[in-house]
Amino acid sequence: MKWETFGRRQVYGSPWVEVWLDEVEVPGIGRIDHHVVRYPRASTSAVVTDDQGRFLLLYRHRFITGRWGWEVPAGWAEPGEAPAAAVAREVEEETGWRPGHVELLTEYDAMAGISDAHFRAYHVTGCTRIGEPEDVSESTRVEWLTETEVVELLVGGQIADGPSHAALSYYLGPYRLSRRA
Repeated sequence: MKWETFGRRQVYGSPWVEVWLDEVEVPGIGRIDHHVVRYPRASTSAVVTDDQGRFLLLYRHRFITGRWGWEVPAGWAEPGEAPAAAVAREVEEETGWRPGHVELLTEYDAMAGISDAHFRAYHVTGCTRIGEPEDVSESTRVEWLTETEVVELLVGGQIADGPSHAALSYYLGPYRLSRRA
């Protein structure tokens, strides 16, 4: 069953997010206006690990949810910037560590029923410390945590950010299992 689109109109737009009303025909229901949230820039996140098996995470407050929590480095690609280059830039700006190697882990559509939010998660290794983070608004702390600590944070709900949760869970599960085979 495929929905058909007959038109769309923008309700709101900015460089970060757009809200549209799409006129769609839903099989068995008919034509409706369906809200769609679109993101004009690619979103990237990074699972950063070192040769000791530790993970580089940021501790920060998110005003929208009112929660403190741990997150992986992440951000938007600038216009014309490749997503892998964007995530390398974001890691450096947010953590003060320069990536050595950037490898795509997975891609996914976070809210396919209402949004075109497409995320790319990368595995970043071989980092070199270059100094303090450039973007001091990104976090309160930047720390290397053990795998056990990261798993405890995931299970305990202290990594609630969707892209961070997805990237770390994918890395700890399917990614590592597929590399053992």
